[in-house]
Amino acid sequence: MTNHKKLHVQTWGCQMNVYDSSRMKDVLAPLGYQACDNAADADMVILNTCHIREKAAEKIYSELGRLRKHKDALAKDGRHMVIAVAGCVAQAEGAEVRRRAPWVDMVFGPQAYHQLPDMVREAARGARVVKTDFPPEPKFDALPKSGGQGPAAFLTVQEGCDKFCTFCVVPYTRGAEYSRPSADVIAEARDLVALGAREITLLGQNVNAYHGDAPDGSGQAWSLGRLIEGLTDVEGLARLRYTTSHPLDMDEDLIAAHRDIDILMPYLHLPVQSGSDRILEAMNRRHKVADYRRVVDVLRASRPDIALSCDFIVGFPGETDQDFEDTLALVRDVGYASAYSFKYSPRPGTTAASSDGHVPEPVKAERLAILQDLLTEQATDFNRQSIGAQFDVLIERVGKREGQMLGRSPYNQAVYVDGGVDAGFAIGDLVKVRVKSGYANSVAAEPLNSASDTA
Repeated sequence: MTNHKKLHVQTWGCQMNVYDSSRMKDVLAPLGYQACDNAADADMVILNTCHIREKAAEKIYSELGRLRKHKDALAKDGRHMVIAVAGCVAQAEGAEVRRRAPWVDMVFGPQAYHQLPDMVREAARGARVVKTDFPPEPKFDALPKSGGQGPAAFLTVQEGCDKFCTFCVVPYTRGAEYSRPSADVIAEARDLVALGAREITLLGQNVNAYHGDAPDGSGQAWSLGRLIEGLTDVEGLARLRYTTSHPLDMDEDLIAAHRDIDILMPYLHLPVQSGSDRILEAMNRRHKVADYRRVVDVLRASRPDIALSCDFIVGFPGETDQDFEDTLALVRDVGYASAYSFKYSPRPGTTAASSDGHVPEPVKAERLAILQDLLTEQATDFNRQSIGAQFDVLIERVGKREGQMLGRSPYNQAVYVDGGVDAGFAIGDLVKVRVKSGYANSVAAEPLNSASDTA
């Protein structure tokens, strides 16, 4: 009989980290580890980290300080808590993690988690394990079948980045671009659907740069658009999304997929970072504002109802008031359903960190507040314009209010379905609703049918 042990995984950062955390649980399940919600009681705690911003990294060290107390308390009862730091902070700062938190047992990067069973055995012998190299074999080849993620699942199809934006650590923490073979992606999608997934989000640092081997063994590569077409053959898959995209890689196949493939949702996260050509050049984004606008125009011509999301960085070194005004102008012209915006934070090892012209923190804070006010106004307008609309919502969980259920619209809006429990809806149902009200981050809706109507 397997000796069950408790595993707590805490995740920061992107959806790819969410996927990685799920796969770590799959890797450790044969060793007897079962997921738990409370770190204080766990036999193993894994912090799956993000290195995009300085604050994100510092939160890890703060959490490690709390975990040390739990580890010491368990040791008094004769139990050993294994503490592991995984992900991009581990990859970029492995030696620093060991220096600042010597009670950590394992430090490993995002390319090494398939080696967890060996790492656990080494840690059990008292070794301090550090795995921050880039193994020659693709980790996906060594992973077990997915244990499932629920009705809305993530599936990594592409990793790494060859763009080398001057503010970004991804090429150093995730490595060069790698695309999984299309047959492997389709097989994993079938597994996820068999385990209850109705919607799958395809993940990659530059997901639309996907160029995985075609399944026929011809040596040809499939684009992301062709992969999405291939995934339409997965029986039971009702919805597809993908993230995160780069404007340079929005090719004709992918734009055609938005036009022609019904299960590809009308939502796209397409980061621009800045509305100033001068700043885009300093960021090494390799596109101009006009290029970005052209992509948006073509997308909207192909799929008029598409909802756009974006990333913005304010206060990049050298950013002037005019550069910032150019960003605001782009936001006003494009119009976003949602967006993420941040103050520039220098990351060690990146080109921008050593640049001249760093913007004072008060200026960055003021610009961020102005931008976020505009983005919040646009998101609120988008959600309020949905009032009266009818669409399908994928139910993902039960809400906090009595009778309420939560899900996502085709446009990736958070939807609160009042009366969903009374209508007999269950997690994983795809149900028709009418939007009653819209807010900055969500919409509220009422069901238009009962569970018996959707059966």
